Amino acid sequence: MKTMNKRLLAALAAACLLPASLAHADDFLERARQKVAAAIAPKTQWDGPTTGPKAVAGKTLVFVAADMKNGGILGVSRGVEEAGKAIGWSVRVIDGQGSVSGRTAAMNQALALKPAGIVVGGFDTTEQKVAFDAAAKSKIPLVGWHSGEKPGPNAAAGLFANVTTTADDVSEAAALWAVTDSGGKAGVVIFTDSQYAIAVYKARAMEAVIRQCGGCTVLGYEDSPISESSTRMPQLTTALLQRHGDKWTHSLAINDLYFDFMGPSLQAAGKKGDGAPKAVSAGDGSEAAYQRIRARRYQAGTVPEPLNMQGWQIVDEVNRALAGQPWSGYVPRVHLVVAANVGQDGGPKNLFDPDNGYRDRYKAIWGR
Repeated sequence: MKTMNKRLLAALAAACLLPASLAHADDFLERARQKVAAAIAPKTQWDGPTTGPKAVAGKTLVFVAADMKNGGILGVSRGVEEAGKAIGWSVRVIDGQGSVSGRTAAMNQALALKPAGIVVGGFDTTEQKVAFDAAAKSKIPLVGWHSGEKPGPNAAAGLFANVTTTADDVSEAAALWAVTDSGGKAGVVIFTDSQYAIAVYKARAMEAVIRQCGGCTVLGYEDSPISESSTRMPQLTTALLQRHGDKWTHSLAINDLYFDFMGPSLQAAGKKGDGAPKAVSAGDGSEAAYQRIRARRYQAGTVPEPLNMQGWQIVDEVNRALAGQPWSGYVPRVHLVVAANVGQDGGPKNLFDPDNGYRDRYKAIWGR
Protein backbone atom coordinates (compact mmCIF):
# COMPACT_ATOMS: atom_id res chain seq x y z
CA MET A 1 0.00 0.00 0.00
CA LYS A 2 2.83 2.35 0.91
CA THR A 3 4.53 1.51 -2.38
CA MET A 4 1.34 2.31 -4.28
CA ASN A 5 0.98 5.62 -2.45
CA LYS A 6 4.56 6.54 -3.32
CA ARG A 7 3.94 5.71 -6.97
CA LEU A 8 0.69 7.66 -6.97
CA LEU A 9 2.35 10.68 -5.40
CA ALA A 10 5.17 10.52 -7.93
CA ALA A 11 2.71 10.33 -10.81
CA LEU A 12 0.72 13.26 -9.44
CA ALA A 13 3.88 15.29 -9.01
CA ALA A 14 4.93 14.56 -12.58
CA ALA A 15 1.49 15.50 -13.85
CA CYS A 16 1.72 18.82 -12.02
CA LEU A 17 5.21 19.56 -13.31
CA LEU A 18 4.58 18.66 -16.94
CA PRO A 19 2.24 21.54 -17.83
CA ALA A 20 4.64 24.06 -16.22
CA SER A 21 7.50 22.60 -18.22
CA LEU A 22 5.50 22.77 -21.42
CA ALA A 23 4.43 26.33 -20.64
CA HIS A 24 8.07 27.31 -20.13
CA ALA A 25 9.01 25.73 -23.47
CA ASP A 26 6.15 27.53 -25.22
CA ASP A 27 7.18 30.85 -23.67
CA PHE A 28 10.79 30.37 -24.78
CA LEU A 29 9.71 29.50 -28.32
CA GLU A 30 7.39 32.51 -28.50
CA ARG A 31 10.13 34.87 -27.29
CA ALA A 32 12.46 33.31 -29.85
CA ARG A 33 9.97 33.99 -32.64
CA GLN A 34 9.59 37.61 -31.56
CA LYS A 35 13.35 38.18 -31.51
CA VAL A 36 13.79 36.53 -34.91
CA ALA A 37 11.04 38.72 -36.39
CA ALA A 38 12.73 41.85 -35.03
CA ALA A 39 16.10 40.76 -36.47
CA ILE A 40 14.58 40.11 -39.91
CA ALA A 41 12.86 43.52 -40.09
CA PRO A 42 14.38 46.13 -42.49
CA LYS A 43 17.02 48.48 -41.05
CA THR A 44 16.06 51.82 -42.62
CA GLN A 45 16.46 54.28 -39.74
CA TRP A 46 19.83 55.91 -39.05
CA ASP A 47 20.76 55.25 -35.42
CA GLY A 48 24.43 56.24 -35.61
CA PRO A 49 26.30 59.44 -34.77
CA THR A 50 25.09 62.84 -35.96
CA THR A 51 27.93 64.99 -34.65
CA GLY A 52 31.71 64.73 -34.65
CA PRO A 53 34.92 66.39 -35.79
CA LYS A 54 35.37 67.78 -39.28
CA ALA A 55 37.68 65.88 -41.61
CA VAL A 56 41.36 65.99 -40.77
CA ALA A 57 42.69 66.53 -44.28
CA GLY A 58 45.33 64.71 -46.32
CA LYS A 59 45.91 61.56 -44.28
CA THR A 60 47.03 58.04 -45.18
CA LEU A 61 45.25 55.01 -43.73
CA VAL A 62 46.48 51.41 -43.92
CA PHE A 63 44.03 48.50 -43.71
CA VAL A 64 45.80 45.33 -42.53
CA ALA A 65 43.59 42.37 -43.46
CA ALA A 66 43.76 39.03 -41.66
CA ASP A 67 42.86 37.27 -44.91
CA MET A 68 41.35 38.88 -48.00
CA LYS A 69 39.78 35.54 -48.96
CA ASN A 70 37.37 36.16 -46.07
CA GLY A 71 34.28 37.83 -47.53
CA GLY A 72 33.62 39.92 -44.42
CA ILE A 73 37.11 41.40 -44.34
CA LEU A 74 36.96 42.05 -48.08
CA GLY A 75 33.64 43.86 -47.72
CA VAL A 76 34.88 46.07 -44.88
CA SER A 77 38.06 46.95 -46.78
CA ARG A 78 35.94 48.14 -49.70
CA GLY A 79 33.91 50.30 -47.33
CA VAL A 80 37.09 51.82 -45.89
CA GLU A 81 38.34 52.60 -49.40
CA GLU A 82 35.02 54.20 -50.35
CA ALA A 83 34.88 56.27 -47.16
CA GLY A 84 38.55 57.19 -47.47
CA LYS A 85 37.89 58.68 -50.88
CA ALA A 86 34.90 60.62 -49.50
CA ILE A 87 36.90 62.12 -46.62
CA GLY A 88 39.92 62.86 -48.83
CA TRP A 89 42.39 60.27 -47.55
CA SER A 90 44.69 57.77 -49.22
CA VAL A 91 43.93 54.14 -48.28
CA ARG A 92 46.26 51.18 -48.72
CA VAL A 93 45.24 47.55 -48.12
CA ILE A 94 47.81 44.92 -47.07
CA ASP A 95 46.80 41.24 -47.02
CA GLY A 96 47.93 39.09 -44.05
CA GLN A 97 47.12 36.03 -46.20
CA GLY A 98 45.49 33.96 -43.47
CA SER A 99 48.54 33.19 -41.32
CA VAL A 100 50.14 34.60 -38.18
CA SER A 101 53.44 35.13 -39.98
CA GLY A 102 51.66 36.85 -42.85
CA ARG A 103 49.81 39.20 -40.49
CA THR A 104 53.05 39.98 -38.64
CA ALA A 105 54.74 40.91 -41.91
CA ALA A 106 51.70 42.99 -42.92
CA MET A 107 51.67 44.88 -39.61
CA ASN A 108 55.40 45.58 -39.87
CA GLN A 109 54.91 46.84 -43.42
CA ALA A 110 52.06 49.07 -42.26
CA LEU A 111 54.19 50.55 -39.47
CA ALA A 112 57.03 51.21 -41.89
CA LEU A 113 54.69 53.35 -43.99
CA LYS A 114 54.10 55.65 -40.97
CA PRO A 115 50.42 56.23 -41.75
CA ALA A 116 48.03 58.45 -39.84
CA GLY A 117 46.12 55.35 -38.72
CA ILE A 118 46.02 51.56 -39.04
CA VAL A 119 42.91 49.39 -39.33
CA VAL A 120 43.19 45.92 -37.80
CA GLY A 121 40.95 43.86 -40.09
CA GLY A 122 39.70 40.67 -38.50
CA PHE A 123 42.40 39.38 -36.14
CA ASP A 124 42.97 39.43 -32.40
CA THR A 125 44.99 42.12 -30.70
CA THR A 126 46.93 39.64 -28.55
CA GLU A 127 48.41 37.97 -31.61
CA GLN A 128 50.27 41.10 -32.72
CA LYS A 129 51.14 42.64 -29.36
CA VAL A 130 54.66 43.68 -30.43
CA ALA A 131 53.34 45.53 -33.47
CA PHE A 132 50.56 47.12 -31.43
CA ASP A 133 53.08 48.37 -28.86
CA ALA A 134 55.15 49.83 -31.69
CA ALA A 135 52.09 51.63 -33.03
CA ALA A 136 51.38 53.07 -29.57
CA LYS A 137 54.96 54.37 -29.28
CA SER A 138 54.62 55.97 -32.70
CA LYS A 139 51.24 57.44 -31.65
CA ILE A 140 49.50 55.78 -34.59
CA PRO A 141 45.84 55.15 -33.66
CA LEU A 142 44.57 51.61 -34.22
CA VAL A 143 40.95 50.90 -35.06
CA GLY A 144 39.86 47.29 -35.25
CA TRP A 145 37.16 45.40 -37.08
CA HIS A 146 36.23 42.16 -35.27
CA SER A 147 39.45 42.51 -33.29
CA GLY A 148 37.99 41.36 -29.99
CA GLU A 149 34.85 40.15 -28.31
CA LYS A 150 33.25 43.54 -27.68
CA PRO A 151 32.71 46.81 -29.56
CA GLY A 152 34.41 50.00 -28.45
CA PRO A 153 37.77 51.00 -26.97
CA ASN A 154 40.26 48.46 -25.65
CA ALA A 155 42.96 50.45 -23.87
CA ALA A 156 44.82 47.35 -22.68
CA ALA A 157 45.25 46.18 -26.28
CA GLY A 158 45.95 49.65 -27.64
CA LEU A 159 42.76 49.85 -29.72
CA PHE A 160 41.08 53.23 -30.03
CA ALA A 161 37.90 51.34 -30.95
CA ASN A 162 36.74 47.96 -32.17
CA VAL A 163 34.00 48.22 -34.78
CA THR A 164 31.54 45.35 -34.68
CA THR A 165 27.99 44.43 -33.81
CA THR A 166 27.46 42.88 -30.38
CA ALA A 167 28.61 39.27 -30.55
CA ASP A 168 25.91 38.09 -28.11
CA ASP A 169 23.13 39.56 -30.27
CA VAL A 170 24.57 38.11 -33.47
CA SER A 171 24.96 34.66 -31.92
CA GLU A 172 21.50 34.76 -30.39
CA ALA A 173 19.84 35.70 -33.69
CA ALA A 174 21.46 32.80 -35.55
CA ALA A 175 20.75 30.25 -32.85
CA LEU A 176 17.16 31.37 -32.28
CA TRP A 177 16.41 31.03 -35.99
CA ALA A 178 17.44 27.37 -35.76
CA VAL A 179 15.22 27.00 -32.69
CA THR A 180 12.17 28.56 -34.34
CA ASP A 181 12.68 26.85 -37.70
CA SER A 182 12.76 23.47 -35.97
CA GLY A 183 9.81 24.21 -33.70
CA GLY A 184 12.07 23.82 -30.70
CA LYS A 185 13.57 20.48 -31.77
CA ALA A 186 16.85 21.38 -33.49
CA GLY A 187 19.81 19.01 -33.61
CA VAL A 188 22.76 21.36 -34.03
CA VAL A 189 26.41 21.15 -35.04
CA ILE A 190 28.44 24.29 -34.28
CA PHE A 191 31.54 25.29 -36.28
CA THR A 192 34.22 27.63 -34.93
CA ASP A 193 37.94 28.43 -35.00
CA SER A 194 39.77 28.58 -31.66
CA GLN A 195 42.53 30.72 -33.19
CA TYR A 196 40.22 33.70 -32.68
CA ALA A 197 38.77 34.75 -29.33
CA ILE A 198 35.73 36.31 -31.00
CA ALA A 199 35.01 33.05 -32.85
CA VAL A 200 35.07 31.01 -29.65
CA TYR A 201 32.95 33.61 -27.89
CA LYS A 202 30.26 33.54 -30.59
CA ALA A 203 30.27 29.75 -30.79
CA ARG A 204 29.84 29.36 -27.03
CA ALA A 205 27.09 31.97 -27.06
CA MET A 206 25.21 30.04 -29.77
CA GLU A 207 25.70 26.84 -27.81
CA ALA A 208 24.25 28.49 -24.68
CA VAL A 209 21.12 29.56 -26.58
CA ILE A 210 20.55 26.07 -27.98
CA ARG A 211 20.92 24.57 -24.51
CA GLN A 212 18.14 26.85 -23.25
CA CYS A 213 15.80 25.10 -25.67
CA GLY A 214 14.55 22.02 -23.86
CA GLY A 215 13.80 20.07 -27.02
CA CYS A 216 17.01 21.00 -28.85
CA THR A 217 20.35 19.18 -28.83
CA VAL A 218 23.94 20.26 -29.43
CA LEU A 219 25.22 17.29 -31.42
CA GLY A 220 28.75 18.56 -31.90
CA TYR A 221 31.16 21.46 -31.46
CA GLU A 222 33.66 21.44 -34.31
CA ASP A 223 36.88 23.45 -34.01
CA SER A 224 38.27 23.80 -37.53
CA PRO A 225 40.61 26.52 -38.87
CA ILE A 226 38.55 28.82 -41.03
CA SER A 227 41.51 29.41 -43.36
CA GLU A 228 41.52 25.66 -44.15
CA SER A 229 37.80 25.36 -44.85
CA SER A 230 38.28 24.48 -48.51
CA THR A 231 40.28 21.35 -47.64
CA ARG A 232 38.67 20.36 -44.34
CA MET A 233 34.94 20.95 -44.74
CA PRO A 234 34.09 18.43 -47.50
CA GLN A 235 35.48 15.48 -45.53
CA LEU A 236 34.25 16.80 -42.18
CA THR A 237 30.72 17.21 -43.58
CA THR A 238 30.68 13.60 -44.77
CA ALA A 239 31.96 12.39 -41.42
CA LEU A 240 29.29 14.36 -39.54
CA LEU A 241 26.53 12.95 -41.76
CA GLN A 242 27.75 9.43 -41.00
CA ARG A 243 27.97 10.19 -37.28
CA HIS A 244 24.66 12.00 -36.73
CA GLY A 245 22.42 11.03 -39.65
CA ASP A 246 19.00 12.68 -39.66
CA LYS A 247 19.49 13.96 -36.09
CA TRP A 248 21.59 16.73 -37.64
CA THR A 249 18.94 19.28 -38.58
CA HIS A 250 20.86 22.60 -38.36
CA SER A 251 24.40 23.93 -38.69
CA LEU A 252 25.58 27.06 -36.89
CA ALA A 253 28.91 28.66 -37.80
CA ILE A 254 30.83 31.77 -36.81
CA ASN A 255 31.41 32.64 -40.47
CA ASP A 256 29.84 31.91 -43.85
CA LEU A 257 33.14 30.58 -45.17
CA TYR A 258 32.49 27.17 -43.59
CA PHE A 259 29.40 26.76 -45.75
CA ASP A 260 31.29 27.60 -48.97
CA PHE A 261 32.55 24.03 -49.10
CA MET A 262 29.77 21.89 -47.56
CA GLY A 263 27.33 21.81 -50.48
CA PRO A 264 28.98 19.15 -52.67
CA SER A 265 29.23 16.68 -49.77
CA LEU A 266 25.62 17.28 -48.78
CA GLN A 267 24.47 16.91 -52.38
CA ALA A 268 26.45 13.68 -52.75
CA ALA A 269 24.65 12.34 -49.69
CA GLY A 270 21.28 13.09 -51.27
CA LYS A 271 20.49 16.13 -49.15
CA LYS A 272 18.28 18.78 -50.74
CA GLY A 273 19.52 22.36 -50.99
CA ASP A 274 16.64 23.70 -48.90
CA GLY A 275 16.49 20.74 -46.52
CA ALA A 276 18.28 19.57 -43.41
CA PRO A 277 20.86 20.21 -42.20
CA LYS A 278 19.98 23.88 -42.64
CA ALA A 279 22.93 26.24 -42.27
CA VAL A 280 22.90 29.61 -40.51
CA SER A 281 25.96 31.79 -39.96
CA ALA A 282 26.60 34.25 -37.14
CA GLY A 283 28.55 36.54 -39.52
CA ASP A 284 29.55 38.08 -41.81
CA GLY A 285 27.14 37.96 -44.74
CA SER A 286 29.39 37.26 -47.73
CA GLU A 287 28.35 37.56 -51.38
CA ALA A 288 28.50 33.76 -51.71
CA ALA A 289 26.25 33.38 -48.66
CA TYR A 290 23.65 35.73 -50.16
CA GLN A 291 23.72 33.76 -53.40
CA ARG A 292 23.17 30.47 -51.56
CA ILE A 293 20.31 31.90 -49.49
CA ARG A 294 18.66 33.40 -52.56
CA ALA A 295 18.97 30.11 -54.47
CA ARG A 296 18.01 28.05 -51.38
CA ARG A 297 21.16 25.99 -51.89
CA TYR A 298 22.71 24.68 -48.67
CA GLN A 299 22.43 27.87 -46.63
CA ALA A 300 19.26 29.14 -45.03
CA GLY A 301 20.45 32.30 -43.31
CA THR A 302 23.21 34.61 -42.17
CA VAL A 303 23.54 37.36 -39.59
CA PRO A 304 25.50 39.83 -41.70
CA GLU A 305 27.57 42.73 -40.60
CA PRO A 306 26.78 45.99 -42.46
CA LEU A 307 30.25 45.70 -43.96
CA ASN A 308 30.37 48.77 -46.18
CA MET A 309 28.77 50.93 -43.49
CA GLN A 310 31.29 49.64 -40.95
CA GLY A 311 34.05 50.71 -43.32
CA TRP A 312 32.66 54.25 -43.11
CA GLN A 313 32.43 53.98 -39.33
CA ILE A 314 36.08 52.87 -39.17
CA VAL A 315 37.19 55.96 -41.10
CA ASP A 316 35.04 58.12 -38.81
CA GLU A 317 36.60 56.54 -35.71
CA VAL A 318 40.13 57.16 -37.03
CA ASN A 319 39.17 60.77 -37.76
CA ARG A 320 37.92 61.15 -34.17
CA ALA A 321 41.18 59.70 -32.85
CA LEU A 322 43.22 62.14 -34.95
CA ALA A 323 41.07 65.02 -33.70
CA GLY A 324 41.63 63.99 -30.08
CA GLN A 325 37.98 63.07 -29.50
CA PRO A 326 36.52 59.84 -28.01
CA TRP A 327 35.04 57.08 -30.14
CA SER A 328 31.52 57.55 -31.49
CA GLY A 329 29.90 54.89 -29.31
CA TYR A 330 28.00 53.47 -32.29
CA VAL A 331 27.12 49.76 -32.29
CA PRO A 332 24.97 48.67 -35.28
CA ARG A 333 21.85 46.65 -34.53
CA VAL A 334 21.74 42.98 -35.43
CA HIS A 335 20.14 41.88 -38.70
CA LEU A 336 19.13 38.42 -39.92
CA VAL A 337 18.91 37.54 -43.61
CA VAL A 338 16.89 34.53 -44.79
CA ALA A 339 15.17 33.65 -48.07
CA ALA A 340 12.12 35.75 -47.17
CA ASN A 341 14.05 39.04 -46.92
CA VAL A 342 17.23 38.41 -48.92
CA GLY A 343 16.12 40.96 -51.52
CA GLN A 344 15.88 43.77 -48.96
CA ASP A 345 18.58 45.96 -47.37
CA GLY A 346 20.99 44.86 -50.07
CA GLY A 347 23.72 46.60 -51.97
CA PRO A 348 24.65 46.00 -55.62
CA LYS A 349 26.76 42.95 -54.78
CA ASN A 350 24.47 40.94 -52.52
CA LEU A 351 25.76 42.42 -49.27
CA PHE A 352 23.86 43.85 -46.33
CA ASP A 353 23.93 47.59 -47.00
CA PRO A 354 21.31 49.39 -44.89
CA ASP A 355 19.21 51.96 -46.71
CA ASN A 356 19.57 54.42 -43.84
CA GLY A 357 21.55 57.21 -45.50
CA TYR A 358 24.79 56.51 -43.64
CA ARG A 359 27.01 57.91 -46.39
CA ASP A 360 25.34 61.32 -46.30
CA ARG A 361 25.33 61.26 -42.49
CA TYR A 362 29.08 60.73 -42.27
CA LYS A 363 29.80 63.27 -45.02
CA ALA A 364 27.77 65.83 -43.09
CA ILE A 365 29.81 65.15 -39.95
CA TRP A 366 33.07 65.50 -41.87
CA GLY A 367 31.98 68.63 -43.72
CA ARG A 368 32.28 66.94 -47.11
